[in-house]
Amino acid sequence: MPRKVKSRELDSREARSKHKPRGMPYYRALDKRLHLGYRRLRGKSGTWWCRFYLGERQYTVEPLGTADDQAAADGVEILDFWQAQDKARELMAGRAQGGTGKTGPLTVKDAVEQYLEWLDSNRKSAYDARRRVEAFIYPKLGEVECSALTADMLRKWHVALTKEPPRVRTATGKLQQHRTFNGDDEATRRRRASANRVLTILKAALNRAWREGKVASDAAWRRVEPFENVDAARVRYLTVAECKRLLNACDPDFRRLCHAALATGARYGELALLQVHDFNVDAGTISIRQSKSGKPRHVVLTEEGAALFKELAAGRAGHEAMLRRANGEPFRKSDQARPMIEACERAKIKPRISFHILRHTWASLAAMNSVPLMIVAKNLGHADTRMVEKHYGHLSPSYVAEAIRAGAPRFGFKPDRKVLAI
Repeated sequence: MPRKVKSRELDSREARSKHKPRGMPYYRALDKRLHLGYRRLRGKSGTWWCRFYLGERQYTVEPLGTADDQAAADGVEILDFWQAQDKARELMAGRAQGGTGKTGPLTVKDAVEQYLEWLDSNRKSAYDARRRVEAFIYPKLGEVECSALTADMLRKWHVALTKEPPRVRTATGKLQQHRTFNGDDEATRRRRASANRVLTILKAALNRAWREGKVASDAAWRRVEPFENVDAARVRYLTVAECKRLLNACDPDFRRLCHAALATGARYGELALLQVHDFNVDAGTISIRQSKSGKPRHVVLTEEGAALFKELAAGRAGHEAMLRRANGEPFRKSDQARPMIEACERAKIKPRISFHILRHTWASLAAMNSVPLMIVAKNLGHADTRMVEKHYGHLSPSYVAEAIRAGAPRFGFKPDRKVLAI
C-alpha cells in the first residue's frame, strides 16, 4: 500500500536479527500518534506491537501478532513488517471511531459530516459545500464505508458527475430543475470544473478523517486525479465606462453598495457585514473582520474610495451597518441579485453580470494599471498570488512583455491594407 513507512532496521528478518533480545520493543514511528514496535525475547520469535499516543505524555500499547522471523507470514497470526503496519493503522482507525462515539464502520457520509462541522467552526464556505455534498456525494457514496472505497469506484463517480445537466435554483420541496446541456466544448469544460470542485470537497473530508486516524489508508482517493485544463475560463470584468453606466443605473442604496465593491474588490458578504467603525479615516483602509478564508484583512483605499466611505460614515455610530437598504435595514443574503439584474438592463450591459464581477473588475483594472499582483492578492484576501496570476496575470504588464516588445526582432513586414482599430 502507498504511504507505507520504510525501516532498514525492521523490514526484513536479517535486519531484525541484529537486534539484541530485550523486553522493550524497538519502535518505528508511522505517524505522529502511532508507532510500530518489534520485540524479541531470547530463543523465541519476535512479536509486533503498536503504540498509540493518547496525549499528556500518555501511551497505550497493544499486541499485533507474531513476526515472520521463523515462519512465512499468513497475514493473520504471522505478520511481516508491511502487514503489521496495516494492522496497526486499522486498530488506530477503530480507536479513533470509538472516541467519537461511533461503533460501526465509518461511512463517507460520517466523514463528510464531521468535515462540514469543522468548516462551520473554522471557515465561511460550509453552506456551499453542504449543498454540493447533499446533491452529488450523499446519493451515490454516502452509505459506502470509507475502507471499501476504491480508485475505480471514485473515478466512475467523478466522470458520472460530468454527464449530469447543470442544476438551476429550485424551490424547496419542488422537483429539481436543470438547464439544457448541449455538450459543446465550453459546456463540457464547465461540467468538468464543477465535478472537480465536488471531488475537492470529498477528498478534503476523507483526508481529514485519514489524518485523524479514522481511516487506515488514503490510497483509494489519492489515486483519483481531477480533470485537467478546465479552470481556464475567461474572467469577465467591466470597463471604466461600463462601471459608470452601471452606477448611474442603480437605485441610490444599491449604487452605494456597488460603488463600495468597485472601490475595494470585496465580496458581497464582506460588504454586507461592514460596520461604520471598520473604516479607518486616518489610514484610509477598511477592515474586513469576517472573510471567506476566516482571516481578517485590511483593504487599502484610493482617495476616491476613502472619500466614499468617509461620506457613508459621517455622523453615524460605530456599530451601525456601513451599507444599508432604502428601508434602513442592512443587506441580507441574496439582496443583491434582483437589483443587479435591473441595473444591468437599464445600463444595457450584456450579457448581464453578477455582483461578484465587480470584484473581478477591481482586480482586473488594478492589474492593468501595473499594481503588483502580490498587492492585488493581499487586498483581495488571498494568501499568495496563485489565484490572482491564474485569473489576472495575463492582464498585468511585466518586464518579460516589455523586454520582448522592446528587443524582439522586427522584419519590416507591412500589412497589404489598412485595418481599422477594433
